[in-house]
Amino acid sequence: MNYIALLRDELQGMAAGFVAALPNIAIAIVVLILTWLVARFAVKIADMLIGKTSLRPSLRNLIETMVKLFIWLLGIMLALIVAIPGFTPAGLIAGLGIGALAIGFAFQDIFENFMAGVLIMLREKMRIGDLIEVEGVRGKVEHITLRETHIRQLSNELTIMPNAMLFKNAVQILTDESVRRNEVVVGVSYDTDLEHAQKVIYEAMETVDAVVKDKPVIVYAQEFGASSVDFLVQWYAQSAARDLRQTKSEAIKAIKKALDNAGIEIPFPYVTHTFKEVVPVGEKGDLGSTGTGGD
Repeated sequence: MNYIALLRDELQGMAAGFVAALPNIAIAIVVLILTWLVARFAVKIADMLIGKTSLRPSLRNLIETMVKLFIWLLGIMLALIVAIPGFTPAGLIAGLGIGALAIGFAFQDIFENFMAGVLIMLREKMRIGDLIEVEGVRGKVEHITLRETHIRQLSNELTIMPNAMLFKNAVQILTDESVRRNEVVVGVSYDTDLEHAQKVIYEAMETVDAVVKDKPVIVYAQEFGASSVDFLVQWYAQSAARDLRQTKSEAIKAIKKALDNAGIEIPFPYVTHTFKEVVPVGEKGDLGSTGTGGD
């Protein structure tokens, strides 16, 4: 058998088949280009239609992504039908069914994050712009995609977190309400009239403009500290992290000034040192013995 002639014939047949398929391949490429243009145009139309509604930004992103995904799947299927004679959607589904298990194992994390992203975008809570805390990361939600969420931390670092982590773990949404409670502990000396101190602290909090006035300010004697009687002071302020820090700073300054004017001491920790005289072992017997003499 002439293997060289056989190989030459095979290569010539492949080349002839490729040349014969060039028109179909060209049409398939045109179909993909048209798909890209249609997808962009459809996303713009969807954005214009959604812009007239009050949908959440995350839900808008989901709708635009699903529209783009649907058009691309349709375009790729049409391109395959044109480029590969005999290709049918039924054959594609059958092929996917055979390899579904292997694909599932290989892309498990991708599918998990994809589904988590869809569910995160569908749920009402945790919108773009919210301040959240999850798994030790606290920051502002900047962007939500089908696979990951971008969180801008308060120190300005950007954390890209997989959606599955946000979906599986407890997420604290710190800006779910427009106001949030804040607190500080204030210690006064033990010789202070506690009723008077409580009144002074309460009046000081009333002078802080950033405190929400329609929410209660609470001043409770909380516990006996090491060197002070501690008051727990609680109030409400705007939920933004900057507002909370600024309000707490103003509250501390107002309380300190009011206690100073009232002559109430804010004690610092007292440390008592006790010194014990140590007697050397050899001298203990001499201190307790008496001598007797005889002729």
